[in-house]
Amino acid sequence: MPGNSQRRGSVRKTNKKPAAGSGGRVRRGLEGKGPTPKAHERPNHKAYKAAQKADAAARRAPRRRPKGTEAEWVAGRNSVVEALRAHIPITGLYVAEGAERDGRLREAFRLASERGVSLMEVTRGELDRLTSGAVHQGLAARIPPYEYAHPDDLVDAAHEQREKPLIVVLDSITDPRNLGAVVRSAAGFGAHGVVIPERRAAGITASAWKTSAGAAARLPVAQTVNLTRAIRAYQDAGCMVVGLAAEGDLTLPQLVEDRDLVTGPLVVVVGSEGDGLSRLVGEACDHLVSIPMANHLESLNAGVAASVFLYAVSQART
Repeated sequence: MPGNSQRRGSVRKTNKKPAAGSGGRVRRGLEGKGPTPKAHERPNHKAYKAAQKADAAARRAPRRRPKGTEAEWVAGRNSVVEALRAHIPITGLYVAEGAERDGRLREAFRLASERGVSLMEVTRGELDRLTSGAVHQGLAARIPPYEYAHPDDLVDAAHEQREKPLIVVLDSITDPRNLGAVVRSAAGFGAHGVVIPERRAAGITASAWKTSAGAAARLPVAQTVNLTRAIRAYQDAGCMVVGLAAEGDLTLPQLVEDRDLVTGPLVVVVGSEGDGLSRLVGEACDHLVSIPMANHLESLNAGVAASVFLYAVSQART
């Protein structure tokens, strides 16, 4: 009968309140949970596992040590003799057929014999071709490509010697003589190595070898594709990074007074001859340090500035 709630199919009426809808008491359940994590950030996703595998492989892989692209030639009797005196690692001495045997040629032969350098006699035309038409005066020397270290090797070398790292980073130094002078000073004042960019910078050439007075054979020089990234890696390894700049937040005497800065792991960045530190490299440094000078002299060249800094730090560390 009508109104009979007991019959089959009828709806029982109750006094319960209706369930809250989307705008009711469960509104919080509809709130967003943020953006969906990227595939490589989700532990159960194959992209995450592939990234972890790639990282592990990169840690196991040997460090890439860049090498010069080709051999270099030192042409001319004076140049060859000076290269032999400077203990540049010459792999071959080439003399033209019929070349006049003067005092310089005889000295070159003697030094080559003492150092075990092979001597080869070639035609003048062949020597012209090998030296790309340089004025060789019948004598030339072949220098192999320089084997650069990895930037991380310099920190490892310091730790092996149980010393606090002291590393010199050069920002786009284009004069190989400046590079050689920095390498010589770094070796003389106890640094553990020098870092240079792969591009738009001088490398270890015959001129750099000569200026370093053989120090390039004793002190590792590393190359890096990205100088800013190398600086960040040194900071992650616990190094304080200071850049030499005319307008710095510290002067060199102020830096030396802070024993914690000087005696700890330290990286000094030296800018290019004309422009100084590049913007990104300067921003990556922890401090910018100036070298006070008298008579309103604007700046020192890169080789001299690095030498002054390294001397001050070596004195403070002793």
